[in-house]
Amino acid sequence: VQLQASGGGSVPAGDSLRLSCRASGRAFKNYTVAWFRQAPGKEREFVASIRWDGAITIYGDSVKGRFTIARDNAKNTAYLQMNSLKPEDTAVYYCASQALGTDYRRATTYGYWGQGTLVTVSS
Repeated sequence: VQLQASGGGSVPAGDSLRLSCRASGRAFKNYTVAWFRQAPGKEREFVASIRWDGAITIYGDSVKGRFTIARDNAKNTAYLQMNSLKPEDTAVYYCASQALGTDYRRATTYGYWGQGTLVTVSS
């Protein structure tokens, strides 16, 4: 499975962005998908995850209520809708898939990673 993240950009605080994570390969529909982010000088941070069937979603505390993760298995694509963006949301956002365990908030759980897309939020 190869993952391609897109949709990043530069926006003012309060705006919205939608990130996409497009996957190659039929196995994508069987995998949990997650979004992580990494700001300069900081560790990679869990943002959200969604189970293979979309039935269970998990969010990091810093984005709960503002971000929504979704997926369309027919399109082999996962999404991250980001609303009410804040300057502290500025980071490179990565999508990941194929959870090798059940600690979905942990980066090392995932076997596949996309290349990242930069989100910059100005104050």
